[in-house]
This record gives sequence, structure tokens and C-alpha cells, in this order.
Amino acid sequence: MHTFATLIHAKCGFEVGALDYGGWDHHIQQGAEAGRHNQMLSEVANGIAAFYKDLGSLSENVTLVVMTEFGRTVRENGNNGTDHGRASGMFVFGGGVRGGKTHGDWRGLESSALADGRDLPVTTDFRDVMNAILEGTFDFEAEKGFFPEHKPGRLKLF
Repeated sequence: MHTFATLIHAKCGFEVGALDYGGWDHHIQQGAEAGRHNQMLSEVANGIAAFYKDLGSLSENVTLVVMTEFGRTVRENGNNGTDHGRASGMFVFGGGVRGGKTHGDWRGLESSALADGRDLPVTTDFRDVMNAILEGTFDFEAEKGFFPEHKPGRLKLF
């Protein structure tokens, strides 16, 4: 992320970057406040804080998305971990983002509110979020078929 901040400061035309931080598949010994999962979340949070500190006033022109490729089950498995699930969270940061909002339909953690009694149901498609980011950050209107087999909904993120 420091490299991204350096490129942004250089004003060299850098527009989109992606960073993969693997190792989140905690089926065993995921832990709570002292576990590996918490340690990794702390590393992500500290990295975001350092990124925004590096950016300084340029952060007003940057949109940052933190997301995962899959969700986790709501409850622990028998190995003190969690298994693959459906829904997950996405976090969108940036100068133009209207923050402090949750987009989606929160149904609770009761078994009756979960998909198959185990997963948070998907209530907001990630493509809707990415479409809103493209529009809000780049003033880019996706053509029909840009998101194959999906017509993005209208989220008001900016």
C-alpha cells in the first residue's frame, strides 16, 4: 500500500491497483481476540491507517475497497474455525464516499434468518458496489454486458 501511495503522490497516471492478502481460510483454530484472524484484521486496519497517513490530503481523491472473495459461516465448526459461507462484508473508503451507512438487508443471526441455517444471506451484490465505485470515482458508466449476466442496481455511495 505504501507503493500505491507513492505512485499516487507521483501523479504518474496510476488509477487502479489491487492487493491480495491471502491466508484467511481459517477452518481450524481461527481464534477470537488472540487468534490469527484478529491478528490479520489488525494488520489490515494498520495498513489502511498507514496508507491514509501516507496519502495525506490526496486521500480526498482516492477510493479504497476492502473485500473478500467468499464469506464464512456464522457459527464455529468443530475445529474452532469457520467454514466457507455466502455473504461477507465490503468496506468502501474515500473522500467522496458518503460514509456511515450499511447497504444490505440485516436479518439477524438467528438460524431462521440465515441461508441454510448457517450463512448470512447475500443481500447486496458486489457488482452493484463496484458499479457505484466506477461511477462515483471515475464518472464511468458501465455498458450493457460489462458485468456479464448482471444488471447493477443503483447504490448511493457517493
